[in-house]
Amino acid sequence: MAGLINFEDEKEVKQFLDNLGVEYSYQCYREKDPEGCQRLADYLEGVKKNYESTAQVLKHNCEVNGHSESCYKLGAYHVTGKGGVTECLKTAYSCFLKACHTEGKKSVDACHNVGLLAHDGRSLEGGPDATTAEKYYKKACDGGFAPSCFNLSALYIQGPAGAEKNMPLALKYAMRACELGHVWACSNASRMYKLGDGTEKDDQKAEELKNRARELHGQQKERQLKFGE
Repeated sequence: MAGLINFEDEKEVKQFLDNLGVEYSYQCYREKDPEGCQRLADYLEGVKKNYESTAQVLKHNCEVNGHSESCYKLGAYHVTGKGGVTECLKTAYSCFLKACHTEGKKSVDACHNVGLLAHDGRSLEGGPDATTAEKYYKKACDGGFAPSCFNLSALYIQGPAGAEKNMPLALKYAMRACELGHVWACSNASRMYKLGDGTEKDDQKAEELKNRARELHGQQKERQLKFGE
C-alpha cells in the first residue's frame, strides 16, 4: 500500500526521518507553531542526537513562544551545560519558573524543580529559601507529583528557617505522597502513627502503612528486575 514505510529498509527509513525533520522545521519557523517547534526539538535530540541544535530550538520556543515543555527542557540543559548552553542553575531556575507557570506536559515537574533549587539555594542570591520551596512543592504536590509531597513533608518535619515545624502537616503530606506511591513517605507516615507524632498513636494504621511501604518496595524491585532482563 502506498504511504506505508518499510522499516526494514534502511534507506527508506532514513528518507522518512529526514522528511520528518523538514516537516517539523517548517511547522516551527514558517507556520510559527510552538508544538511544531517542540516536535523539532524532540526530533533533533532523539533522532539526530544534535544537542546544540536542540538547545537553539528550545531557547527559541521558550523565549519567543513561552512553550512550557521547551522551557522545562531548556532548564534541564542549563543544569548540566548540555548542548553548549551555559551551565547555570540561576538560568535553569528561571526556565523552570516560566515552565511552572505555563500549562504544559512538564509544568508540574518544573514546579518541583523550582522547589528543589529554592530549597538547595545555589540558584538564588540569598541562599536557601524554604518559603519559596514550600510554595512550589505545594503547587507540584497539588498536581499529583509524589516527590514534592514527600519533600514538603520533610520540610515540615525539619522546620528549617522560613518554614515552621508542623508535624500534623508533615503527616498530611506524607500520607498524600504515600497515596501517590512514594515508598519512603509510607514508611515515614507509618513511623509517625507508631510514635503518635503529629497524630494520635494508631498501631493498626502504622502496620497498614508499613505493609504498603513493603508492597511498593517489592513492586519497585520487580520493575528493576524486569528492566534488567
